[in-house]
Amino acid sequence: MNADGNGADSETRVLVVEDDRGIAESLVRGLRQAGYTVDGVGTGRAALSSPTPDVVLLDLGLPDIDGVEVCRMLRARSDAAIIAVTARGEEADRVVALDEGADDYLVKPFGLAELLARIRAVLRRRRPAGPEVVRHGPLALDLRTRQVSVDGRAIALTPKEFGILECLAADPGRVVSRQQILERAWDAHWYGPTKVLDVHIAALRRKLGVPGLVETVYGHGFRLGAPGEPP
Repeated sequence: MNADGNGADSETRVLVVEDDRGIAESLVRGLRQAGYTVDGVGTGRAALSSPTPDVVLLDLGLPDIDGVEVCRMLRARSDAAIIAVTARGEEADRVVALDEGADDYLVKPFGLAELLARIRAVLRRRRPAGPEVVRHGPLALDLRTRQVSVDGRAIALTPKEFGILECLAADPGRVVSRQQILERAWDAHWYGPTKVLDVHIAALRRKLGVPGLVETVYGHGFRLGAPGEPP
């Protein structure tokens, strides 16, 4: 089973960074039962010296180094998915963790089912399914290098524009809702106005310069259409 289904890929390595021994043992046990390969450490220093995992469950209240600082240092050296696990319920703490590189967060107490769902979600975002280079008509999208070209001509996109295009290219022709794009290209907890998406879509279309490539499906969302054909 892989991490997109009900089970987990045993090659997916999870590092639990939690100084409460009882909580740590429970998390490690539950994740191993779910099929992950799991290591557990109780300090920030141990987390920073551990081999790079696929997912880090990072408690922000560590005894030696502030968890937000550990998050920042991990993000600087690794592309591991980071889920901040914290007892801090204040929005400001969550925002700081996300700004410093966390992919998601959980506030204690939480259930194992929710944790496993969050892990699957961050892995889907970090490991797009399918080939590394997606081709659709004149468009080529390299998911590893994040480079885009149209008819062999390199196109410079902003991170948000690339995120939108990556979301649409995951399944060309399928309609992707506005909320799905915002959650993928912005943040899983985005609650701002969706109008911001229209601005980026317009810029993306202008840069790609291919009529009909990014198609609006009114009332539903957007999709990659057949270039040159009427929507």
